[in-house]
Amino acid sequence: MLKIGIVGLPNVGKSTLFNALTKASVPAENYPFCTIDPSVGVVGVPDMRLDKLADFSKSEKVVPAAIEFVDIAGLVKGAAEGEGLGNQFLANIRETDAILELVRFFDDPNITHVSEEVEPYKDIEIINLELALADAEQVRKRRDKLVRDIKTGNKDAAAEDAALEKLSKGFSEGKLAINAGLTDDEKKLVSTLNLLTMKPILYAFNKKSGGRNLDELADGRADRAYELIRMLGGRHIFLDAVTERELNDVVDADRDGFRQELGVSEDGLAELIRGAYETLGLISFFTTGTDETRAWTVSSGSTAPIAGAAIHNDFLNKFIRAEVIDWQKLLELGSYAAAREKGMVRVEGKEYVVSDGDVMVFLHG
Repeated sequence: MLKIGIVGLPNVGKSTLFNALTKASVPAENYPFCTIDPSVGVVGVPDMRLDKLADFSKSEKVVPAAIEFVDIAGLVKGAAEGEGLGNQFLANIRETDAILELVRFFDDPNITHVSEEVEPYKDIEIINLELALADAEQVRKRRDKLVRDIKTGNKDAAAEDAALEKLSKGFSEGKLAINAGLTDDEKKLVSTLNLLTMKPILYAFNKKSGGRNLDELADGRADRAYELIRMLGGRHIFLDAVTERELNDVVDADRDGFRQELGVSEDGLAELIRGAYETLGLISFFTTGTDETRAWTVSSGSTAPIAGAAIHNDFLNKFIRAEVIDWQKLLELGSYAAAREKGMVRVEGKEYVVSDGDVMVFLHG
């Protein structure tokens, strides 16, 4: 399951966003999420395609794809040296697949900012610097351990050290590990370090309904943040954590109207999850029938056997073929029988690359 850590400076809305994501104030059985502990929640990914396929198949059960979100304690300057929760904070991030970096994006004199000024690009730089400092220390320790093996002529150790040297140089230039120019082979050599700044980062700008939001003030602060993220090769989204949290108490049918009243046009949580999928290069395919309609998550570019393995490991090695049809085409044709009759259900082999929105049936030995 995909695991994303929510990080940011203290008092920027991380816990509010986490509560919005996990709908923590309502009965768990009513929603596709569960709470593992007070700071970890598994959230069902909203996908209207899944709902339409479930209606089409009259499925008894609907199972969305899931993301595990981790609400990680607020990061402070000096975390890499153990300030605040320091090492505990950084260890929690190491266990995630990606980082959601929440950044305050509004002025409000009643809400204290840890740096006493709201300047998003500086907040991003503080967080990323602490992550990079922790990584630099990891790299230094690993290189120290390789010295003996390198002296004995161990080629693997020498190759790994060369990759680590490239990382060290990148850190000294203010780069994140993901931007240090490692080849795919070099990334494999250093993968056991589980570097924080090798993880994809999605930046989320937390706005405030009725507040002085920086994109509307147009005083340069928003543009400086956008430019930094562009330079980092990242992407950003907007959300309003407080509004999304308040929407937990609004029935589904009234939510659009509630958003309009508050002047919030976008579904921030849906945008967040879409952004997470794009940042990580993920797609969804579906299986559907009267018993169950389910969404499955795989990396973009996955072949049919790899997609099958998301369902069961046996599908990887014992894969024979898959029947495939685009979800929308299936709905348009009205039934599997009609789709087959018109030749729209394709039979694909091991080399087939799965597309987002495929409905698939696997045959294995």
